[in-house]
Amino acid sequence: MAENPHHGHGHGHGGQMTPEQQKQMIEQEIKLSRNLGQIKYKIAVMSGKGGVGKSTVAANLAETFQKLGFSTGILDADIHGPNIPKMLGLEGQDLYVNEDHFMIPVEAESGLKVMSMAFMIDSIDTPIIWRGPQKSGSIKQLIADVAWGPLDVLIIDNPPGTGDEPLTVLQTIPNLDAVIMVTTPNVVSQEDVLKCVKMVNMLNVQNIGLIENMAYYICPHCGEKLNIFGEGDGEAFSEEMEIEYLGDLPLTEKVSDSPNQDGVVSTIDPDGEVSKTFTEIVSKIKEEFLKEE
Repeated sequence: MAENPHHGHGHGHGGQMTPEQQKQMIEQEIKLSRNLGQIKYKIAVMSGKGGVGKSTVAANLAETFQKLGFSTGILDADIHGPNIPKMLGLEGQDLYVNEDHFMIPVEAESGLKVMSMAFMIDSIDTPIIWRGPQKSGSIKQLIADVAWGPLDVLIIDNPPGTGDEPLTVLQTIPNLDAVIMVTTPNVVSQEDVLKCVKMVNMLNVQNIGLIENMAYYICPHCGEKLNIFGEGDGEAFSEEMEIEYLGDLPLTEKVSDSPNQDGVVSTIDPDGEVSKTFTEIVSKIKEEFLKEE
């Protein structure tokens, strides 16, 4: 992957750059603009902290959009923990480059187009240790140098937190149609989401939704609904932050175990309760955020 030739967030045109580096940067901006111009709706999935099931939610949302007839792609923008391919049963797939030197996204069985740093590293165990500008440059390349083609929806699985990488994604895609926050029912997770919401508000993204993951557990033996992580109130939390509440998801074995079964729960168990919930959430996203022009 080419290193970003300048420091910061990719907006400095300082005199430190050579004419060749300036040319490369301009070419990348043109490719970015062309690629994004072919994608109708762009949705980023974020979380304030790791471990809340953000990537699981992103992968299921993407497969649900695809299942509902939207031509969909998913960009795994998490440089350090790129696990979308594993979740979709695409681990170890090779990447190909077309005659115009664009990388071809890997396709899931459903037709979902997938791009991830995981396809570019030799081993799943290889840690990626990069400085900020290199990471930012790589995220841009995952959008600019990929032959996404015309898409109805692109889901971007953002790195957790409010650091350089999620900020790069938000700045690189100026016209995001929505940002979906994923939280769990505990105070720490909600405080982190609040920081994320503030960051997104500062970048003038109007459409923000919240999904509460691991909200409850239904005992398979007695059917009792248990609040393992405490009783959250995602709806009240959303109202407090003045964002859209999209729904809650249970902690279930099917969801947590699905990456070991070559696919996510939306494709493995399409008629199950969790898949129905994802369909309801996608319908709400469409209704609230994806306005027809």
